[in-house]
This record gives sequence, structure tokens and C-alpha cells, in this order.
Amino acid sequence: MYTLDTWTALATGAAWLAGAIVAAFLVHRLLFALLRRFTKPGQVVRASLVERGAAPARLILPLLAAILVSPGLGLPPHAAEWLRHVLVIGEIAALMWLSIALSNVFQDVVAARFSMASSDNLTARKIQTQFQVLRRMLVATVVIIGAGLILMTFPMIHSFGATLFASAGLGALVAGMAARPALANLLAGVQIALTEPIRLEDAVIVEGEWGWIEEITTTYVVVRIWDLRRLIVPLSYFFEHPFQNWTRQTAELLGTVMLYVDYTVPVDEVRGELKRILDSTDLWTGKAWALQVTDAREQTVELRALMSGGNSGTTFDLRCLVRERLIAFLQERYPGSLPRTRMEVERLPANATAA
Repeated sequence: MYTLDTWTALATGAAWLAGAIVAAFLVHRLLFALLRRFTKPGQVVRASLVERGAAPARLILPLLAAILVSPGLGLPPHAAEWLRHVLVIGEIAALMWLSIALSNVFQDVVAARFSMASSDNLTARKIQTQFQVLRRMLVATVVIIGAGLILMTFPMIHSFGATLFASAGLGALVAGMAARPALANLLAGVQIALTEPIRLEDAVIVEGEWGWIEEITTTYVVVRIWDLRRLIVPLSYFFEHPFQNWTRQTAELLGTVMLYVDYTVPVDEVRGELKRILDSTDLWTGKAWALQVTDAREQTVELRALMSGGNSGTTFDLRCLVRERLIAFLQERYPGSLPRTRMEVERLPANATAA
């Protein structure tokens, strides 16, 4: 049983420890208040360090204060060992948190340096995709290593791990078979970062759905479909199945509008109207346009209007605009050129009519 002197030592040590922790919290608040005050809006690195580092520092500073005062607390051996174990676990967790926070700082800097706000943002999407994939892998590695180090501080887990290490051959084989899907996605993430079949905000068609790459994690990709649904696809899918990437090399696209009209349509007049429509809108980039007769069927002629747009979104809007105005042009100027069904009526002989 603990004596009165033991309880007195414990109480005194706890008081000193609590005082050091409270003082560390006060220093933290004062320090980061000053840093925020002297950080200007344009200083991206400093602002990100302050915002991202505030939370980890809230753990690191009290731990540092506890480590500094712990040797002089005069605690009993059992209590001192328990406190040392807690501080070691706290140090590992704080370093994990700080590492993740620093990776977020780099992400903020990359996002500010390479903005995806412009329409032709191929370089920005390329760099942000590579960095996000690598950052997620780094975070996963830090968490796994940190969790392993924390578990190894417990003597029971340490001895159990040594026993497992002795039979690592069979264990590695079993673990490899069980983790095969996860490893496949992890390797796919590395391949995506290096070979870049997809990037953030790429316009893609996956499983018959048209959308944009919204997020790339360590195991799956989130595709934002045009109607705001989300399609969740494993990373390995993009190396095992074909898919369409509309913005692989550039954000610009060629759009087409198909019209089915009568054989009497004046093609040159429609072609001139198409040029006037394109000249009147900022959706057209001015790089390419054409109107051609691409098919002739039994009752209609197929006209294909071709135009260039800045990206997938503006190209879709441009196609809708051209389709709407060309139909209105034909209705107003050449209504006889709209699709018609022709038939020929023959007059029957009089005797056939009487019969």
C-alpha cells in the first residue's frame, strides 16, 4: 500500500505536471496569436504553417513541457515508468500528426502555385494529381509506421511481434494473399502518379457515365458525374478496363451537332449561318469549324456541324447553342427544308372505282 509520503509525492508531481501543461497551453495560444497577427494575406507558406501547425503544436508543447519537468517530479518508480510510457506514446503520436500537417502545408503551397481555376489547366492538374496521390501514400505510411511503433512500446506486443517474426515466411505469404487487392490498388496509385492516365478534373467516360475526376485516394477514384452523382471506382480499374479521357493532352475539345434535313436544304446558307452563330459567342475558341454533308438517307440528309470549345463544359454549351439556333434558322428561313415524308397518290381508273 502507498504511504502518506507516497501520496504526497504523487500529488506534488501531479500539481507540477498540471502546471507545466497549463503553462504550455498558454504559451501555445500566445505564440500562434502573434503568428496570425504578423502573417500577411499573400504569405501562403507562413499562413499554411500557422493554420496547419496549430493543432499538432497543441499536443507537442504540453508534451515537451511534461518531458522537461518529469525528471524532477520525484515520483515512485512505478508511477515514473507509467508516465514515461505515456510520454513516449504521446511523442510518437505528435510526430505522426506533425508529419501529416507538414504534408498538408505542401499541398496548400502546390494548390496556390498551380491553380486549376483557368480553363486550360493541364500542368496544374498534372502536378496536383501527382502530389495528392503521393501525399496520401505518405500519410498512410506514416500512420502504419507510427501505429507499429506505439504497439511496440508495450512489452506484451513486443514479445508477440518477435514470435511472429520467427515465422515470418508463412505469415508473409498469408498476409500477401489477403492484402492482394489493397496492394494492387497501392501499386495502381504509384502508376497513376507516374504515368498519368487520369488527373484531377479530367473529363472522362467510365462505365458509360460522363463526368470529372473529383478525388484520387490510395484505393479508389471518385468520378463526379454530370448530374452530381458520384461514381466510386477502384484505382486498379483504370489499368484493367478501357475508358475515355477527353482532356488527356489539352482541355480543348471538338464538338459536333447533327442535323437531319430535307434534300432541298441550301447547305451553303446553313454553313454561313453556322459561322455567324460561332462569331457571336465567346464559347467558340475560333480554332476550328465546319459544316459537311456526312450522310444521305432515304428521306433526309445528315449535316454535321463541327466547332471547337475551350473545355468539356463550354463545348457542351456551345453544341446546345448551335443546335438551337440552326433549328430556329431553318424554321424561320427555310421551313421546307425540315424533314418531310413524301408520298405519291395515283388516280384509279373509273371502272376500278365502280367495282
